[in-house]
Amino acid sequence: MAKKKIKLIDICYYRSGDKGDISNIGLMAKSDKAYKVLQREVTPERIKAHFKDWVKGDVIIYPMDNLNSLEIMLYQALGGGATKTLRIDQTGKAMGAGLVKMEREVDESEL
Repeated sequence: MAKKKIKLIDICYYRSGDKGDISNIGLMAKSDKAYKVLQREVTPERIKAHFKDWVKGDVIIYPMDNLNSLEIMLYQALGGGATKTLRIDQTGKAMGAGLVKMEREVDESEL
């Protein structure tokens, strides 16, 4: 099967925000097939590698099968939170946009 390099933005929508020093990102798949790809390809380890030293704590993913979505919690991800951080994106609004730039290689038949 032919492989194709994609960015997550090709297969999902996103929304992100914060609660203190926790960033939360929702990924909503554009199709049932895309959701299966998200479930397999978006892992805590890959998210931490993608964000490098921005995420110092755990990454927990909650699948929401009834919505074809993943709710992703990134702990210690905002430099202390909106009232403490020196980051430009104090409330994590841009972290979703950053995550959907993650590239993965998938079989074309999965798209």
